[in-house]
Amino acid sequence: MRAVIQRVTRASVTVEDKVVGAIDRPGLVALIGVTHDDTSAHADTIARKIAELRILRDERSLLDDGAPVLVVSQFTLYGDARKGRRPSWSHAAPGDVAEPLVKDVVKGLRKRGVEVATGSFGADMAVELVNDGPVTILLEV
Repeated sequence: MRAVIQRVTRASVTVEDKVVGAIDRPGLVALIGVTHDDTSAHADTIARKIAELRILRDERSLLDDGAPVLVVSQFTLYGDARKGRRPSWSHAAPGDVAEPLVKDVVKGLRKRGVEVATGSFGADMAVELVNDGPVTILLEV
């Protein structure tokens, strides 16, 4: 499982001209990619890392500040562009495998007391964010 974490001042996800998820104060955006052999344990580990990652101002975490996170599924994190000009998506898990695991990440964050907004799995989403810093971290488990 991979996650690209960005510290933001605000962020939102729009699907078909409707905002489906948003955070309107400083927090994080977590783009989540799932591969074939990921499990619920991986989802819980990534959720813990996101909740405890000390990348907010003054080296604080979501848990320290009560800050929100916007979670967006992103199969393209497993795109492989080492050969040719067209990425291969063969390392990305299919939707029926990935969707429950992304939901497990959301559950893992919420059980830790983190406020979570989400995108819409499998939808054509417009993600808007204001990267703060900028700070962008790649997590892998």
